[in-house]
Formats: sequence, structure tokens, C-alpha cells
Amino acid sequence: MTDQQTRDPQLTVEVLSEALPYIQRFSGKTVVVKYGGNAMTEDTLIDSFARDMVLLKEVGINPVVVHGGGPQIGDLLAKLKIESRFVNGMRVTDAETMDVVEMVLGGLVNKGIVNLINQAGGKAIGLTGKDGSQIRARQLKVHHQTPEMTAPEIIDIGHVGEVEHVSTELIEMLAERDFIPVIAPIGVDQEGHSYNINADLVAGKVAEALCAEKLMLLTNVAGLMNAEGEVVTGLSTEQVDALIADGTIHGGMLPKIRCALEAVKGGVASAHIIDGRVPHATLLEIFTNAGVGTQILETEAAGE
Repeated sequence: MTDQQTRDPQLTVEVLSEALPYIQRFSGKTVVVKYGGNAMTEDTLIDSFARDMVLLKEVGINPVVVHGGGPQIGDLLAKLKIESRFVNGMRVTDAETMDVVEMVLGGLVNKGIVNLINQAGGKAIGLTGKDGSQIRARQLKVHHQTPEMTAPEIIDIGHVGEVEHVSTELIEMLAERDFIPVIAPIGVDQEGHSYNINADLVAGKVAEALCAEKLMLLTNVAGLMNAEGEVVTGLSTEQVDALIADGTIHGGMLPKIRCALEAVKGGVASAHIIDGRVPHATLLEIFTNAGVGTQILETEAAGE
């Protein structure tokens, strides 16, 4: 027997022992996970994510998955020779594009994730925000202004929405019956019109409505970095507000941080920006002392 083989069992025991207090602490609680980025496109990461969701359910935690699918939408639009246009990073979504969005998010991507979780031994159910009218949406208004303009211009980008209200009855019923809800970020307004909504925003609002223990946003970076390039964690909402105000948080990280910040201010116990490029990132963040990302809480974490 090699040294590696003799070390592995002890390492396994140590990992399980470290996870025990976290399992006890979070059993019965809800964790909302936004799934996207590299974790959705690389085979090893896809498999590890599905197993992570099943393991969470098996130890008594209730995972709720909200997924994206921007690259997959872009790929199908290109195959159909439909032009993709963006305004402020958001896809302009006319009626024809919205049909493709619903096919990809509500069909291809959603059912693929459901199948993976089921193959890993779980019981997943795929939904869109239209099912049970669980995600009530309104059209997102995009404002554009240049220095020479006296008033901002309102740009119509079509069927792009924001969350107006989340109904949790269907999600809670499924969770109570040991299913893992997998939600595509498509909302519906009072007239029945469909809207494509940013998956981070949907995950945050779902977490708020469920009074979730955690909101976990899987992304393609290690977390929020300081000036020395180190991941910072255990931040209070006040600290995050200050980092936004002084420009430390900027660019592509800003929308995710604001989503996490709003969720915590809205009653979610903690929000996490975690590195979806790391296999089993969700488990590492929940069940280990070190974690793999940035944690935001209402007050600064003591000793974490």
C-alpha cells in the first residue's frame, strides 16, 4: 500500500469531521444557488455540481437552483441567423428572441440540469418563473444619458424584465417533498407576457422570498479581491457599501456584489460569491472552515 493510499482514509475522516458542525447548523435550512459560468460548461464541473446538490439534500439542507444560459442562447440564435444585440450588457429581446430564450432556458438548459441531478441520485423538478406565476415580472427600463443630453433617454430592450414579486408556495411544496427545484429565470407580467431576467437577480429575489440561509452565486472569479489580489471574506453590508463608494468594487463584479448585498439587506442570512471553476465549490464554501469565496453578512463575521 502506498503512502498516498494510507493518507487518504485519514484525510477523508478529517474532512467529514470538519463538515459535521456545519451540517448540524444548516440542516433544515434553504440554500439558493445560482448556477452558471464555467460550472455549467465543463464536464467535470457539471458532474460535481449535480452531486453537490444531491449531497446537500441528503444531509437535510434544501437547495434551490436558479440557472443562467446566456452562451447557450447566443449559440442557438447564431444557428437560426438571428442577430444578438446588447445594451449595457443586456440582450435586446424582441418577441422572436424571447421564443428562443424560452426554448433554451425553459427547455434545453433546465431539463439538462434536472437530468444530471436525477442521474446523481436526486429528485429534481424543472420550473420557469411562469409555472404557478411564481416570478411576477415587469419590463426593465434602461436609461441612457450623455453629458450633452438634458434628460436621460429610455431605451426599449424588449422582453427583458426585473422581478416584481416571488411566490414561494410551489418551491416550498417541492422542497418539503424532497424535490430539488431547478428554476429558469423567466418571469411573467399580469398580462401574461414573458420576460428574460438576469439569473443573479432572480436568485437573489428567490432567496429573499424564501428567507434563505444562504445565497450562493457561482461565478468565474475567485471572489472579491483586495488591492493585493487576495480574496476578502466575512464582510459586513456596511463594509461592502464603503468598498462600492470608494471604487474598490467596480466593473463586472459590481452587479453581482449589489445583488448579494441587496439579498442580505432583504433578510438572507449570508450571501457568497464563489469560484464555480473549483470542483465542489458549493460544498467547500458551506462545509469547510476556509471556504472558496467571498461571504457577505449583515454584520462582520467574527472569527470566520
